[in-house]
Amino acid sequence: MRGKRLVVGILSGIFVIAGSVSTSAKSNTYTMPKVSLSKTVVANIALKPQSSSQLTDYVYDTVDPSSPNYHQYLTPGEFASQFGRPTTDINDFKSYLGKYHLKASVYPGNLAIKVVGTRKNLIRAFNAKQVEVSKKDYRTKVKLPAKLSAQTVSVIGVYATKPKSKKTSLAVTPSLPQNPTPPNTDLSKTSFAKKYGALKFADHYQVSDLYKQGLTGQGQRIGIIAMDDFNAKDVLKYWQQTGVNADPSRINKIYSIDGAKTGHLILSMGLNPAQIESTLDVNQSGAVAPDAKIDAYIGLSLKNVTSTTSSYYTAFMQAISDDRDKQISTSFSPNTELASQWEQGASASLGEYNDAFNLLLEQAAVQGISVFRASGDYGPRELALKQFNHVFSTSPYQVITGGTTLPYTRITDGRLITIDKERAWGDTYSNPQTKPANYGGSGGGFSILNPTPRYQQGFSGVNTFRAIDLLKYKRGGFLVNKDPQIIIGKGSGRNVPDVSANADSYTGYATYVSGQDLAYAKDGKTVISVPVKQWTVNGGTSFVSPQMAGANAVMNSGTTSPIGFWNPQIYQFAVQADSPFTVLDDADNNNNLYYTGQPGKLYNQATGLGTVNFAKLYTKFSSEGAH
Repeated sequence: MRGKRLVVGILSGIFVIAGSVSTSAKSNTYTMPKVSLSKTVVANIALKPQSSSQLTDYVYDTVDPSSPNYHQYLTPGEFASQFGRPTTDINDFKSYLGKYHLKASVYPGNLAIKVVGTRKNLIRAFNAKQVEVSKKDYRTKVKLPAKLSAQTVSVIGVYATKPKSKKTSLAVTPSLPQNPTPPNTDLSKTSFAKKYGALKFADHYQVSDLYKQGLTGQGQRIGIIAMDDFNAKDVLKYWQQTGVNADPSRINKIYSIDGAKTGHLILSMGLNPAQIESTLDVNQSGAVAPDAKIDAYIGLSLKNVTSTTSSYYTAFMQAISDDRDKQISTSFSPNTELASQWEQGASASLGEYNDAFNLLLEQAAVQGISVFRASGDYGPRELALKQFNHVFSTSPYQVITGGTTLPYTRITDGRLITIDKERAWGDTYSNPQTKPANYGGSGGGFSILNPTPRYQQGFSGVNTFRAIDLLKYKRGGFLVNKDPQIIIGKGSGRNVPDVSANADSYTGYATYVSGQDLAYAKDGKTVISVPVKQWTVNGGTSFVSPQMAGANAVMNSGTTSPIGFWNPQIYQFAVQADSPFTVLDDADNNNNLYYTGQPGKLYNQATGLGTVNFAKLYTKFSSEGAH
């Protein structure tokens, strides 16, 4: 079906290249459902730990074999006792907020409070006022009593102004690209999985060697942070096609803001990229770890209960404080490191939100949870902006996963394209444009919010870079430079990504979604719907993050205690004999649209430490635990 589609949702990290769509022959007129705004709203108060320095030290101690705290992971209750706010402080917040008829509930761990009530009472309790930051930017300034303010890192989700519209707001975007050559679903399950599915990842990165040892993720749960609902039956169909355990009980949905009713409503509003994202996050993680269970934390807020940034924080905080999943993955992110793109009217500044998120992820690390995040799909220049920035959180307490291209040969427009070895994903060659356009490539570079973490300080290649100015910004897109120059320099801040795996659309993976395809009729006003069943071949770092979370679940199914916080460990492994990483340090034909490999160095901002041999990585983790 062609035309303009109506979509709801946000995402980062999916890059669509080819697909097939089967639809019914009959279309139906679609009436947009009326959605009344909720009188109840949700906000979060991120709290200061008892000692920030002691918390950070404990985070690193949990993965230091020489420390008495090695793998001494804490439950949320134990975390609350050692690092969270004391119960007396929590009661002070509850007492104060109760005066304004607001319900306050603390997340296990005592590091954040969820606040629920009317918008009017929320504004009164936080003394919320709109302040102008610039001619085009405004914020909500909040004020708590001094005693409570001294214990607060940030207030997330309070807005001084009421929403202007009471109608459902939908964005209009072009249809997903379609290709007459879909994935071949007539292949055997094993062949399909090797060409388009989890075995393609597992075989190439030696997860299959762990399968042979009987490790399949048994006894493990994987948490997925999503910002849209998905059809569980679509995941099951994908698992069945790839020969993976398709037991429906493997999938568990947790709605952290709006409930299942809202999720079903959004699914009825038509296929959208965020639904596809949520679907592939679940099917990829569950396919790589075929005996693990999946907990999808769905942060929906259709009725204006709270903002995207607040619902995202809520979903993450709930997943971590629930403490049921020892690996969590997300490919969504409302957080950006470009201040001009930060949410209008937000009560938490960009820096305050980042600080709150770092504390949240420190709690995850202390509980033994490994967190993975996609690095984005347009190189270091996200959203076709002149500035170098990231649409994802660059917190040092998560594994940021970049993308590569696998070897391939193809003919496009009479040109032979040959990639003879795995390289950084940065594609200006397969489909060059004569007009300003976006190009696909792995996110990477330097954080402007987070300093260089301990595990990266002094590491070979960190805070130095080699780059090539392949692209020139012009009128909302990029042109390919005819005479690109080499740039060598130094950077600072948290370097991203950490590790990488196949993410190129041309060497990508299949996924399946179904639903309603909404489009404008010929009159440009009437909305019609057509049932859709869609197999596509996609790429993006969105695939890498859940795949690595699945691989972590496979490794965890063979360890006596969770692997926990990867980063301090993997940077040490990278300098040891028999490193589990293949460094992609070539300087030529190996870039993420800007950064290249750094010859002779162990790290670069295009692919991080490189690709992972999971059999070797498991051996490293296991032998470390034997100390």
